Amino acid sequence: MRPLRGPMNSPTVSRMIRTFQGIKPTIPQSCFIETTAVVIGDVVMGEECSVWFNAVIRGDVHYIRIGSRTNIQDICMLHVTHDTHPLIIGSNVTIGHNVVLHGCTIQDRVLVGMGAIIMDGAVIGEDSVVGAGALVVEGTIVPPKSVILGSPAKVKRPVTEEELAWIRESAGNYVRYARQYMGDPAKKTGFEI
Repeated sequence: MRPLRGPMNSPTVSRMIRTFQGIKPTIPQSCFIETTAVVIGDVVMGEECSVWFNAVIRGDVHYIRIGSRTNIQDICMLHVTHDTHPLIIGSNVTIGHNVVLHGCTIQDRVLVGMGAIIMDGAVIGEDSVVGAGALVVEGTIVPPKSVILGSPAKVKRPVTEEELAWIRESAGNYVRYARQYMGDPAKKTGFEI
């Protein structure tokens, strides 16, 4: 477990990053975990991730792995299925507000729109966009560079170059926002993904 710093040193935050059956989340110091977010159990995050207001990441009955520079926005629910489906999220991923991810795999550089639900065994290929409100049913395999929309979600078309840039920009923006919340203005400048 990382040492907590700044406002993260409060007793509230210590209770929100919780051990479950002897397993503590592994969170690098470069990550931002907002004080109302809850991270439980077998969760391992990469560098510069951010978890925002009222998000829940529950690695209690299976594991959760989150790559570097990924953001989990406000009111998201991330969970797993006992012994069958862990949750794996790649790097430079944006998980929009109020998303539910359950026992699925999200590869690198994916943007999941607000209110989307992605179920057990689904795999979202790299460089893809899941539209707001989409329902990705169990076992769906989405090829890389796809835009998927609807309920149930279907591949509608390939992503455009503009959308690929937007995915990268979104991940980068949230790294900057997290740095601002952590009070590190020297690190607010641009960077490459």
